Amino acid sequence: MEDTEGSGRTALITGASSGIGEALAGCFAAGGFALVLVARSADKLDALAATLRAAHGVKVTVQPADLAQPEAARALASALRRKRIAIDVLVNNAGVLEQGAFTGMPPQRHQELIALNVAGLTAMLAHFVPAMQQRGFGRVLNVASIAAFQPVPALATYAATKAYVLSLTESLAEELKGSGVTVTALCPGITATGMLTSAAAANDQLGKLPGFLIGDVNEVAAAGYKACLGGKVIEVPGAMNLVATLAARATPKWLLRRVAGTVTRRAL
Repeated sequence: MEDTEGSGRTALITGASSGIGEALAGCFAAGGFALVLVARSADKLDALAATLRAAHGVKVTVQPADLAQPEAARALASALRRKRIAIDVLVNNAGVLEQGAFTGMPPQRHQELIALNVAGLTAMLAHFVPAMQQRGFGRVLNVASIAAFQPVPALATYAATKAYVLSLTESLAEELKGSGVTVTALCPGITATGMLTSAAAANDQLGKLPGFLIGDVNEVAAAGYKACLGGKVIEVPGAMNLVATLAARATPKWLLRRVAGTVTRRAL
């Protein structure tokens, strides 16, 4: 079976109730994959599941979970084993963003970002990738961000969590080479989702961004879907974002910090 065909395969998508996760669910459903949709909101997942079943005729299982909780990934893996659902594609999209000065955020909020963006994602990998490796086939898509490539004042903790996601993805991609399991990091820039709307409400400067800097959520998801099934390690959708990430990797760290700091101070 070609990797671009989903017949007989099952994709699990976290953070599937909105934004990039919802768009990715549509991509995999259109590709013929059976789906396991995971997010905190059961109502939103049920509505999405009904839409995808009607549009694509695929099997959709809804598994509400809060992956920021320490045992959530283990409980999810156990529930799917009881249902005899094997996961062929794991999409780690669930994540949270918080902007603002580091010292202006409550300590608990930093921990919440780390709990979901880092600990939750790592736990999902730990519970689902070994079975893929044993079967000799698997695809993993970790949703990171272009913020993973450089320091981002006012998004310090968020950017750090995404740098972790990117580093872990690259390490696992090399570690699992030849096993039949590939690991991909999707690194979108600013994307038109509910997360952007919430951020713009907190900082009106974001509402003034030119349209060409804001990615279309369906285009971002399509790029991630293609990269995941093709086994590409890093996918940066959008020409402007790709240029920015290449420049970030080539620029001395001290200069990158100064530029990021200057830009951010003007935006705050």
